Amino acid sequence: MTLDQRQNSKLLMGIIAGLVVLVAIFLAYQWMSSTQPQHEVEQQVVHAPAKPVVKAAVPVVDNSASTAAANTTTEAPIQLVDEAILKQDVPKNASLAKEEIAKLDDIQTQLDEQEKTLKAQHTDADDLIALKEEQVKLLEAQLAKAQ
Repeated sequence: MTLDQRQNSKLLMGIIAGLVVLVAIFLAYQWMSSTQPQHEVEQQVVHAPAKPVVKAAVPVVDNSASTAAANTTTEAPIQLVDEAILKQDVPKNASLAKEEIAKLDDIQTQLDEQEKTLKAQHTDADDLIALKEEQVKLLEAQLAKAQ
């Protein structure tokens, strides 16, 4: 091999290494900049932050009548809406007021949907109980017939 060919391969390897370093730096920059949440920029625009929700301590209910309930603790459902939000003043700024109303409407629709699903689950549970009672009666009749 001649001297020019050896220097060309070293030059080519140097160029490839430089490109790899540049690509690695670019990817690291993109990765670092994409880890910042986008909502932080939006929160800086808000001048009057909402009051933090303070959750009251929920007492643990212990039902000693049944052994299964005595072994497990029951917790109250998580409170979705703080009652203090109803007593807060409506913001004077029209856009903030519309935003608050939109949030409250979203919460209300979520609560309505949750109420519908809970009622549906309750009726389904009642139907299942009735069917199980009927099944038990039929099994008892079969047992009595077999004896």
